[in-house]
Amino acid sequence: MSAPREPPQASAAAPLEPFGLVLHRDGSWTHEGIRISHPRLRAAFDRSVRYLPGARVYVVQLGRFRGQIEVEEAGFFVREVDLARGTLRLSDGSVEALDVASLRPSRFDGAWLCTVKRELRPEGLPARFTHASQAELLGAVEEDAGGPRLRIAGEPRRLPGDLDPAC
Repeated sequence: MSAPREPPQASAAAPLEPFGLVLHRDGSWTHEGIRISHPRLRAAFDRSVRYLPGARVYVVQLGRFRGQIEVEEAGFFVREVDLARGTLRLSDGSVEALDVASLRPSRFDGAWLCTVKRELRPEGLPARFTHASQAELLGAVEEDAGGPRLRIAGEPRRLPGDLDPAC
């Protein structure tokens, strides 16, 4: 009779380090300074962005490969706005409720950002609106005596004071 076998020891995961992949504020990707232009590869990277709260880093996860990425401004981009429901479809394919109070301008160029994925970090993570999604959101802005309001899910909601709806 043989002695019982001990389960294999779990090996510690290799520490994550950047490998030259950068997600820029305009949604473009570069690797070691070279622009990634292949549409399917860019789309795969967009869908595979994850935030690891324990390590406080962004990674791309493609199959078994996982590598840390550098994020210039936001790891997620708002691709679609559903004004009737008040939801956003993000670049990773997830759907989030729009928190109007979290809307703010980018420090780089005035494009709009919002906060998403509060389940990963109490203060949430930034998501940047694409030109098309920001234009759609701006189409729902109404002016009244109290200032600009955004009509979401049928209700007018006051825009934060530091946003310029003329952008």
